[in-house]
Amino acid sequence: MHEPLSIGGILFSGMDQTDFTGPFEVLSRIPHSTFSVIAKTMEPIRDMKGLILTPEVAFADAPQLDVLIVPGGEGVTALMEDPETLDFIRRQSANARLVLSVCTGALLLGAAGLLQGRRVTTHWASHHFLTEFGAIPQSERVTQDGNLISTAGVTAGFDGSLWAATLLAGTTVAQQIQLYLEYSPRPPFQSGTPEEAPPEILAAVSAQMTQTVRDRAEVIARILRTSSPTGIQK
Repeated sequence: MHEPLSIGGILFSGMDQTDFTGPFEVLSRIPHSTFSVIAKTMEPIRDMKGLILTPEVAFADAPQLDVLIVPGGEGVTALMEDPETLDFIRRQSANARLVLSVCTGALLLGAAGLLQGRRVTTHWASHHFLTEFGAIPQSERVTQDGNLISTAGVTAGFDGSLWAATLLAGTTVAQQIQLYLEYSPRPPFQSGTPEEAPPEILAAVSAQMTQTVRDRAEVIARILRTSSPTGIQK
């Protein structure tokens, strides 16, 4: 009998929990698999809106994963300069069958030096940062480049996870998971992308994110000043 598929995702302060729990809902349902909830330490994590999540495995004790999930959220800004987290991502990514970045989790991969020359997508408000890390930005909800699957913001993690489930377990299993979750979005209006949103809505949300984007730009500039061409810190 084959070893169970080892799937895991990281938690961190200020993350967007949906970036993690969306993929968890999908990928934890793949037959003959295990799912590890991983963080730097075993301390409970509070997400960007205050929800408390509890890790079950610390970085130091985590197994080598077949699938690594890297979520995003406001906490990404500080985490891009956290050597321990970036080193964990590098080590796991080196031997993972798939790496799934959700939303601005892609920026953590960039800070770890893993996006050079790769086709990548991320949340629309941080999309312009991808080129800073040598990535080739894609205006897609889900993008695959080799073993890297990246998604646009938050809810796109469901789409990317179903994509991953198809690669890992086949279309039939992925469709069964989709049906169980009754994942068939029909929002009451079309305002889910900058292209679809009314101008006043786009302006309001962009204004809400101004400080986050500004802080992120400063951190990325600092990372690039002290990094090698691959983006890995010297």
